[in-house]
Amino acid sequence: MQKKQKHISALEEKQGIPTPEITNDSVISKVISKRKKQPSVNELIQGILDGNITALSRAITLVESKNPKHLEKATTIVKRCLHYANNSVRIGITGVPGVGKSTFIEALGKHLVKLDKKIAVLAVDPSSTITKGSILGDKTRMADLVKEPNAYIRPSASGNSLGGVARKTRETIILCEAAGFDTIIIETVGVGQSETTVHSMVDFFLLLKLAGAGDELQGIKRGIIEIADAIVINKADGDNVKRAKLAKVEFTRALHLYPKKESSWSPKVSLCSALNNDGVEDIWNMITKYFETTTNNSFFTKKRQGQNKFWLLQTIEERLKFDFYNNKTIKKELQKQLKLIEDNKTTPFAAAEVLLKLI
Repeated sequence: MQKKQKHISALEEKQGIPTPEITNDSVISKVISKRKKQPSVNELIQGILDGNITALSRAITLVESKNPKHLEKATTIVKRCLHYANNSVRIGITGVPGVGKSTFIEALGKHLVKLDKKIAVLAVDPSSTITKGSILGDKTRMADLVKEPNAYIRPSASGNSLGGVARKTRETIILCEAAGFDTIIIETVGVGQSETTVHSMVDFFLLLKLAGAGDELQGIKRGIIEIADAIVINKADGDNVKRAKLAKVEFTRALHLYPKKESSWSPKVSLCSALNNDGVEDIWNMITKYFETTTNNSFFTKKRQGQNKFWLLQTIEERLKFDFYNNKTIKKELQKQLKLIEDNKTTPFAAAEVLLKLI
């Protein structure tokens, strides 16, 4: 009688090679402890002053953190780096999504690197109002610039801050300056929010526009043109050149409607094709001329002083808000008042009065 063969499935798991035992526990424990060890405040500060990008990135993470434990460390680092700051030029760049901000910044950054400049790009990504998440994909969009040793790109989530500027961008600028970066570029979200926040922390404010988007005259209504030091019509290439030239004329006329700036600088309108690297050098020459003008008439220093006063008030407001919402009594009472509002037993204004009286 023929013996029945046992059926073996191809999906059957076979016995493999046994996992080798760990023979050097001391080495493993050293590696784990090294990974867990966080650098001290002094080590981070020294690393920043030495131009160490890892130390700079870790310090910025502390500054951006909402963890109360990190606040003291971050404050100490910023305070001690302040002595080495204020030695750069700060440029703000904004524009609607799709205008080519990342492409333009990469083209400008590569040009500046060739001029032996050290560039720090603080790119602010929009946060979702629903999930609170952010893509943070600017390094991907600036693939060539990120490879440059004299360029540093730091994407940050905008959170709920005004104008899409990250909550701690001001402090991040100080750390980048202490690390030796002489040109700081701040890219804002540009989705229609107030851009006064970024304007209050930069020396030169550049607005990127598109030709043929139908907003040449609508742009006159917005206060953003009033605070712009230059308007650049991007993507002026191919079939779009004619429309770009027409848009330049329209914006130039619009700028004449505004009163003369205190800086004695007349805002310029330029054409550019960041993709083809056309017009980038001319734009930098224009920015350089602006700095020469404002330095000679002392407006540069005056503006920086005004910004410092503005940020004193902003810091006080930020700290008061932080302390308020992290107060245990306030937290408890806030939940109670929110429930009363939900049940229509009080109004938002009456609830606010109750909470404020607890301070």
